[in-house]
This record gives sequence, C-alpha cells and structure tokens, in this order.
Amino acid sequence: MNRPQTVPLLLDATELAADPAREPGFAAQAHRLLAELVRNGAALGWVEPPSPDEVAELLAQVRTAVRAGDGALRVAYLGERLVGLGYWLRYARPTHRPHADLEKLAVDAAAHGQGVGRALTAALIADAREAGVEVLTLDARGDNTGALRLYRSLGFTEYGRLPGFVAVGDNRYDKVFCMVDLRTEKRPAPGA
Repeated sequence: MNRPQTVPLLLDATELAADPAREPGFAAQAHRLLAELVRNGAALGWVEPPSPDEVAELLAQVRTAVRAGDGALRVAYLGERLVGLGYWLRYARPTHRPHADLEKLAVDAAAHGQGVGRALTAALIADAREAGVEVLTLDARGDNTGALRLYRSLGFTEYGRLPGFVAVGDNRYDKVFCMVDLRTEKRPAPGA
C-alpha cells in the first residue's frame, strides 16, 4: 500500500515566528525530531541525542543569523506536526563571506519518501540564491546515500572526501563534501 503523497507546508523563519499556532511549540517539536533521529542513528552531527536546551540554543543562534542576513531557516509541517527542518549559515571568515554552508537537514523518518527533504533543500537553495550566496556547501556522512542522492539531484556535486573521518563509537565513515555553485546562472554567455 502506498502512502498518500501530501505536500508539506514550508515556512521560513519569519513566517514561523509570525504563526501563533506553531511558534510556541516549535523548539519542543524540533527537539523531539532531532533527538529521535539521532537516537535512531541519523547523521546529524550528534552521537547522543541533543538536550532540549542544546536544541533551543542552536535554534536561537540560527535565528540570530537569519535576522542579520547571514542564514536561512526552513521548517516543514504535515498537518500540525513538524516533520523537517534545515538551515544554512554564512561562513564567518571574511574571505568566505560570499558563501554559506547547509549545516543541518533533518526529516522525520515517518515522512521519508513524501518530498519533505527535497522541498526543504530546494527552498534553502532558493533562499541562498536570493541572499546572494555564491557557493552553498554541505557535508554528509558517506553512508547517508539517500541524502547524497537527493543533493546530487538538486545540483550539488562532490568536491572532496575524507575517508574514515567521522567517528561514531568504533565505526568510521567517510565525510563527503558537496557544493552547488549559485553563480553559474548569473554569468553572461560567452560573447554576450
């Protein structure tokens, strides 16, 4: 039996902040989502599930960057349930400021296959382009084949790999570096 395809409701940070039905419970829902994914082995940068305070602090930092024009946050809801979130942040180093890194993309396991990850990633790419980001980078754990396939389908290319770099207990995984060059659409055609 196929799951019905439901289109997720995507909100950016401003829309989320203005939504009186979703904003009050957002941090708790984000914690639930991230902790559950990490508990089940998701490659999100934590070995142990993050605490509610850790997630709240992370979200506060992301929102501060968004307000300064140095980041973007996107969230996805199916009905009233938060099923995904992602964000990018500009690099802090002055020589890298034209660029940003997609630091987290998390989708509830129950929502896999429903287009949530694709919708979030596409929206974050569009936000980066609109913000003038020239190159959007990300890194992923080498065994996260579904995510890597998604990123490739949206224009990311692999530009490097560190073999056995990610340590999760005794297990070692490659760290895969990907990028999408958002300048290509702005370049004039040769001879134009």
